[in-house]
Amino acid sequence: MNTIKPTLQGQSPDSAGPAAGEALAAHPGPGHIRSFVHRRSHITPGQKEALDSLMPLWALPYRAAVLEFDKVFGRHAATILEIGFGMGETTEKIATTRSGDNFLGVEVFNAGVGALLKRIEACGLQNIRIIQHDAVEVVRDMIAPDSLAGIHIYFPDPWPKSRHHKRRLIQPPFIDLLASRLAPGGYIHCATDWENYAQQMLAVLGAEPRLKNSCEGYAPRPDFRPQTKFETRGLRLGHGVWDLIFTRKEKP
Repeated sequence: MNTIKPTLQGQSPDSAGPAAGEALAAHPGPGHIRSFVHRRSHITPGQKEALDSLMPLWALPYRAAVLEFDKVFGRHAATILEIGFGMGETTEKIATTRSGDNFLGVEVFNAGVGALLKRIEACGLQNIRIIQHDAVEVVRDMIAPDSLAGIHIYFPDPWPKSRHHKRRLIQPPFIDLLASRLAPGGYIHCATDWENYAQQMLAVLGAEPRLKNSCEGYAPRPDFRPQTKFETRGLRLGHGVWDLIFTRKEKP
């Protein structure tokens, strides 16, 4: 186990929230729709133990106060926000490869948070912090304007039924908010394996006046985003994967 304990004010184990497998998130504020639902899911004893013992070391509580990244990470470095890191496999690999960058991961589900906490400890990573809360509220209340070097949103829930498309995370109001938190020259990188959602992402990102597409249409998968086992299997079966990389325009 990693014994280096960063100086940060994290959650107590008791504040980890609902019963195992449930999402931890406050009621959303007015004006936005949650892109996730509360549901029970399997959580392993190891993930539960990680939640109980490691949250105070590597997690930050949600509060309506802007984070000071230098204090949170104990150093001055570019900070990347990852929204919805799932079980944390990709986050771990990118943070290991890009050790000079800070990574702030936002996820609501206990199993995923517990899994990433285990990965942080097993690999001795010092450059990841976690907030277990609704991403819209975190970005709105805790991230300063013009402060992020990058944003990763990989394989968000596609909500494939038409009547559920309003729950998709990539919507104009949220992209407007994200663009305001990017520093000039910073990037937002999305990936999805649903073509219809990729088309929506391209349209929404392309309509945000503060962003510009780094490519004509979709981007090749950058070397820093590892190809997951799920993605590899899907590609072998002929399923598509679409990456989009947009950058924040320099201010006039």
